[in-house]
Amino acid sequence: MHRASLRNGNPRPGHSRGGNLRRALAQEAARIMAQHGIHDFLTAKRKAADRLGVTDSSVLPRNTEIEAALAEYQRLFGAHTHRRSLEAQRRAALHAMHWLSQFQPRLVGSVLSGTATEHADIQLHLFADRPENVALQLLDRGVAHEITERRVRLDGERIKAFPGLRFALREQRIEVTVFPRDGIRQAPASPVDGKPMRRADADELQSLLDSDPSDESLSTTPTMQRS
Repeated sequence: MHRASLRNGNPRPGHSRGGNLRRALAQEAARIMAQHGIHDFLTAKRKAADRLGVTDSSVLPRNTEIEAALAEYQRLFGAHTHRRSLEAQRRAALHAMHWLSQFQPRLVGSVLSGTATEHADIQLHLFADRPENVALQLLDRGVAHEITERRVRLDGERIKAFPGLRFALREQRIEVTVFPRDGIRQAPASPVDGKPMRRADADELQSLLDSDPSDESLSTTPTMQRS
């Protein structure tokens, strides 16, 4: 026979407390990301756990829960400022994508999903036979840049390093990862949920910018997806 709390459809007290603690950790991690410019989910949740005195790793929130809490935080606190910051990031991304159009640029990450903080880098995926061609394109335009390398999780088991570049445009930091030409066929795993990353081309990004800033285009739910 089930206990009375289960017969009545009520969760066990311990389960309820664990759920409340999980939500509190997600909200605190989101606040840390929004206020302190931390982009890594694991770092944010560890800082949240330390701040709340939590040592049980089993109650740590999933990345998707933190992302949802971050979106909610941005709606509740400084929504207008967030919209303006996000628009500036997206317009800088679009400008860079037009510059680098020969490399089939795709916007990824929090600037696309709408949860980017003002501290976030714009993340672009480019596709080229020779990564140095991207650097030459920036040199031709007189854009100072730094050569980087980015480790990317391709799926649940494989992690691979790809060449990249970092530069600034319109007072925004842009982080580029250069994949082989055929890398456009399969997006790497998202650090949020492990599924293939959302990618948006310039047309999709322009559609987001053209949409009403008060609508859900600034939420984490996409309306379009293209490889």
